[in-house]
Amino acid sequence: MRGGPWFGGDYNPEQWPAEVWTEDADLMRRAGVNLVSLGVFAWSRLEPAPGRFTFDWLDRAMDLLAGAGVGVALATPTASPPPWFSLAHPDALPVTAGGVRLSHGSRDTYCASAPAYRDAARRIAGALADRYAGHPALAMWHVHNEYGTICHCDHAAGAFRRWLRRRYGGLDALNEAWTTAFWSQHYADWSQILPPRATQYLPNPAQVLDFRRFWSDELLRAYTEQRDLLRAATPGTPVTTNFVFGGWVPVDHARWAAEVDVVAVDHYPADPGAGAPEEIAFAANLARCWGDRHGRPWLLVESAPNLIYTGDRMHTKEPGRLKRHALGYVARGSRGAMFFQWRAPRGGAERWHSALVPHAGADSRVYREAVDLGAALGRLGEAAGEPVAADVAVLWDAPSWWALQAPGLPSTHIDYLDAVRAVHRAFWRAGSTVDFAVAGTALDRYRMVVVPNHYLMPDAVAERLRAFAAGGGHLVVTYLSGIADECGRVRLGGYPGALRDVLGIRVEEFHPQPPDATVPLSGGLTGRLWRETVYLAGAAAVEYYTEDGGAEGSGAAGGGAAITRHGTAWYVSTALDDDSYRRLLTRVATEAGVAPAPSGTPAGVEVVRRGRYLFLLNHTAEPAEIPATGVELLTGEPVTGCLTVPPGEVAVLRQPGGAAVAGPPPH
Repeated sequence: MRGGPWFGGDYNPEQWPAEVWTEDADLMRRAGVNLVSLGVFAWSRLEPAPGRFTFDWLDRAMDLLAGAGVGVALATPTASPPPWFSLAHPDALPVTAGGVRLSHGSRDTYCASAPAYRDAARRIAGALADRYAGHPALAMWHVHNEYGTICHCDHAAGAFRRWLRRRYGGLDALNEAWTTAFWSQHYADWSQILPPRATQYLPNPAQVLDFRRFWSDELLRAYTEQRDLLRAATPGTPVTTNFVFGGWVPVDHARWAAEVDVVAVDHYPADPGAGAPEEIAFAANLARCWGDRHGRPWLLVESAPNLIYTGDRMHTKEPGRLKRHALGYVARGSRGAMFFQWRAPRGGAERWHSALVPHAGADSRVYREAVDLGAALGRLGEAAGEPVAADVAVLWDAPSWWALQAPGLPSTHIDYLDAVRAVHRAFWRAGSTVDFAVAGTALDRYRMVVVPNHYLMPDAVAERLRAFAAGGGHLVVTYLSGIADECGRVRLGGYPGALRDVLGIRVEEFHPQPPDATVPLSGGLTGRLWRETVYLAGAAAVEYYTEDGGAEGSGAAGGGAAITRHGTAWYVSTALDDDSYRRLLTRVATEAGVAPAPSGTPAGVEVVRRGRYLFLLNHTAEPAEIPATGVELLTGEPVTGCLTVPPGEVAVLRQPGGAAVAGPPPH
């Protein structure tokens, strides 16, 4: 991946007259923009009729950008089929679980299993590859946009059955995995199997889970078909697609990371206040670890430059937050910062989306801050590629997330993402950077591993955790982990079935709590949402439930072990609140020898180490003084003894010979 740090965003010249293009090229040059995503939603302009291509406007745009020194991540526009396609192939329009076929009128209105769609997608991708292979502006291929659209139509049903044949081999294995003896669901012929469409009561959870897995693989096949065409035409040009994060997305990004040359991530923090930096840290740590596992760099390719959306309204970022947020991603390994979008459109569904050039134009605070960010990124090239230090891993599992979204579980108030983020937030507030580990990740490089709500646990994952603890690693497992196998079948004999031996406990009963109830523990800790009856089978109780027995009607007996320890393996049988998680995980981290935040770091200042570089992000309204020695890259000024970071600002320190800010270095 040449150059960098990358800076820019989605550019849509097809929405503007040619004189605006010339202005854009000049503004990009002034801001230090060196990469734009081009043509993401331009299918109807590129192919206005089947097989008839109009590349003249894209030729001019590519040439103009090349002349301005701006590289192009050229997109295949397959997330938005044109009107002629939908009219010609109505069977390729998506069908909801309720049987409603959607109409053309938005992006993402297609079924990725429809042969006509896949043929048309390959055709436009191939035409772009033939036209622009060797163009001086071409820096990267950007396939599609935010894969995640699913469909329940007959095309999807056929593809689902083919996927199931490959997964299970025969119907006997499928019937066993899906527990089809329940509710008379035994399948005697493959043709009887359909997608989990709307039904009378509860669907089969194993069927729903496999449908999510199927769509992850089916969309990956759609991506790799285009990728292979592009690679064949331009072997040295990276190919990627932008990952979008959300509970609705049926994509296992940890697995997809092996198939892209750059892990490209869209991320839009939803917290307009103090929680946004933790959201950024969470997403960046995930993206970095998805990439690291396969030796891939990662890049933030979409974020909102000047607004945060909370569902009901937009919130304006205060001055300085654009740069501080962007460098929060860079601190955790991103090869730059890209935004949606370059110029705010006059019309269309996203006319109020934020942009580096807002409706007010270049004479605006937002554009001036973009210029400042471009200059800052231009000074950080020497830190690109430096590793991010982490002694702690949090286990991440997309199938467990999907499984815990199913109906019919003991509580509707359990949210996998909330549980994982609670653990991450505790470390973030303590100043510790974490990695995310997925199935197959080697754990022996870490001093501490935390396993939150890992509901589905194959034997191989359980064995890896068992070996980690046996080797002296500090393991923390929370409630609802190791409960079921990879098919969602509950492991018998007591919970958590996959990990009872390593944890030295046995749980017979769950006691879900109301969302507004608290679960007091000895030692001043507090739980919520969940408690259990825990029997000790070699472990020792570290914290107890108090005698009130939990919320009325929970069936929980008073007292009993709440947090246990078996050697270096800990078990947490409730959802701790933020302060309690911080206290517990700090205790375990201290015993594990995990380095704390550098001493002398004021509250509200985030410190991230990349090799011999320290990123210091001051999220407070006061100047922060930090013991430090080195060279501050954004100003070029030497630092001896103490560095002052102004309110809301960022500093990046190159340390002499790897010398640390006061405090122990990471192990």
